[in-house]
Amino acid sequence: MSVFEKFFRETFDDQGRLIAFDVQYPPDFNYGYDVVDAIAAETPDKRALVWCNTEGEERIFTFDDIRRLSNQAANVFLNAGIRKGDYVITSLKRHYEYWITAIALHKIGAVLTPVTYMLTAEDLVYRLRSAKIAGIVCTPEGDVPQRVAEAVATVEKEGLHCKVWSAKRSVLGFENFTAAMEAASDQLERQPTKATEPIILYFTSGTTGEPKGVLHSHTYPLGHALGAKYWHQVREDGLHFTVADTGWSKTSWGKIYGQWLAGTAVMVFDFDNFDPRQLVTVINRYGVTTFCAPPTIYRYLVRKEIAPMPTLCHATSAGELLNPEVSRRFSQFTGLPINEGYGQTEGVLLLGNFKGYEPQAGSVGIPTPQYQIELMRRDGTPAETGELGEIVIRPTREDGLIPGIFVAYLNDEEQYKYVWRYGVYHTGDSAIRDENGYYWFQGRFDDLIKTGGYRVGPYEVENILMEHPAVVECSVVGVPDPLRGQAIKAIIILDSGYEPTHALEKELREFCNSRMAEYKWVRIVEFVREMPKTFSGKIQKYQQRKKK
Repeated sequence: MSVFEKFFRETFDDQGRLIAFDVQYPPDFNYGYDVVDAIAAETPDKRALVWCNTEGEERIFTFDDIRRLSNQAANVFLNAGIRKGDYVITSLKRHYEYWITAIALHKIGAVLTPVTYMLTAEDLVYRLRSAKIAGIVCTPEGDVPQRVAEAVATVEKEGLHCKVWSAKRSVLGFENFTAAMEAASDQLERQPTKATEPIILYFTSGTTGEPKGVLHSHTYPLGHALGAKYWHQVREDGLHFTVADTGWSKTSWGKIYGQWLAGTAVMVFDFDNFDPRQLVTVINRYGVTTFCAPPTIYRYLVRKEIAPMPTLCHATSAGELLNPEVSRRFSQFTGLPINEGYGQTEGVLLLGNFKGYEPQAGSVGIPTPQYQIELMRRDGTPAETGELGEIVIRPTREDGLIPGIFVAYLNDEEQYKYVWRYGVYHTGDSAIRDENGYYWFQGRFDDLIKTGGYRVGPYEVENILMEHPAVVECSVVGVPDPLRGQAIKAIIILDSGYEPTHALEKELREFCNSRMAEYKWVRIVEFVREMPKTFSGKIQKYQQRKKK
């Protein structure tokens, strides 16, 4: 029996499409021992991780390498006094040490807390205080160690002690984690952990207010297996490449858990400044078979003709809506559709264009068979086909647990209870389901525009605007209007070669409005040079709405 078969039971329809996916696990399930070490025991030389950087360095790790190195890293943490339940921040960009550190922390039951290297000292202080962080492993590059040191010095004055390590090389005031790991023993007795205990803490990107701490249990990695196998469509002994910094939950989606469970290796390209040509070169050099990236990456890729990528078999995208025109152009260059999906930091993949189903450009797909997903009206009743509703999850297990879905908001039990009101988990996101069962994402409920008695989803308008050659990026919001309640405003970044003029403003309005019902018409156009965004790149529409 393979490692995958130990935890999952699949049911298919007469067309070979997945219709049920049951997750089974022991009470002491631990991904480090029961997946990574188990694969290493069965196939020690199986490729797990392929890493390279812009300086031409390369490392290829087998599962036995990850087993051995994670044991060594676990001993570094244990020797430093890190224990089960302690929170440890990683700020490691795309360094290979992240994968080793993550598995090590899982093995000892400490709570992995990934953050982006872009955080300021003030951002770090907020996280150190919120989770009472016991340790930090950070990149030595740039001024990241300086910001970490400043934040740690601040909280130490308040009595919070935090151990600090730097990866790869020594930094003044930091222990060299890579050197300590290489010197540590590779023998580790299994540490007692429970499947219900916390494994990972993500701070949401905070489109409104302070970031929330999202806690997942040790069942979280199991929740990613379906997405890897049936959405990413990874191949046994293939090579999957998801573009993401390790500070984001996208890493958990596409760079470690589900991919290893489904039998594929993970490609990691360690870079700072995105260059489409470099990305394509890496794909071709290493023979990447499946690829996932946010829409921003695809937009850059199709701005100029893409070089052939003969080994690439499947492409996916999530994180924000992908404009159908971008998808069309990528397919024109590669012959591959881009299969969209939807989920949250609070969970795993919830909707997707899955294997066996015809992908629909612009749609986030159908509900995963792993969960009971519904569309609900504001009053708690089911939304009909073609009607706007909120995406919710209804528990199906008697114990109420949903493997892959978060178990708490850090220090905020009231908010956790609120999102679980009426016995379902409320995502806060809206969608429309068509007659074929495909979902069409409409945005956060807070972002819906109420104009002239109608509700308009901003993405519908944005998708049309993005088809105009002058538009590089846009955001649509509702602003106060004495006649309509709200008027639809388009905020636009222009491509090079275009200037913000009244004539272009009129042209864009006519281009968009001629394709939509009158109640969806754009009334106001604003040209800007940049958008207010979170660290993860999501546009902060609430900032745009309150702008005078």
